[in-house]
Amino acid sequence: KHCLATEAIMRALARHFNEDEERWGLAGLLHDIDYEIVKNDLSQHSLTGAKMLDAAGVDKDICQAVRVHNENHGIPPETLLEKSLFVTDPLTGLIVAAALVLPSKKVAGLAPENILNRLGEKAFARGVNREIIKKCEELLNLKLEEFIEIGLKAMQSISGELGL
Repeated sequence: KHCLATEAIMRALARHFNEDEERWGLAGLLHDIDYEIVKNDLSQHSLTGAKMLDAAGVDKDICQAVRVHNENHGIPPETLLEKSLFVTDPLTGLIVAAALVLPSKKVAGLAPENILNRLGEKAFARGVNREIIKKCEELLNLKLEEFIEIGLKAMQSISGELGL
């Protein structure tokens, strides 16, 4: 479901930037394709996925976006597609965590302000890399509030598929 959420946000960002929604959505959907294979050795995560996608003939730009989305490799994202996937990946986790603490456990009950408040709570969703989310301003030239709003609306639009 994380990949569906990432796909939805990537599609929304593609619309925002007037980019190819199908390509961007595919990058979001496939970005963790290797997770089940490498989950016991995350040092290979995203590198293995990019190789798998390349071998399957997937667009080189998508393969590179998948390769660089794992911040642990230290490969800086360069294109708008790469930068968007890089900052979107952790945002999905923050939004899901914020929804799950609501009585309804639904993203429909969230507003961007809720996510912004949770972003500032270090004890909340500790596994989410907040610094990467905040890089939306530098990498995408989007204010944090706007990025969160785009992401939240995208996830709300597929809440049924997400079970949230």
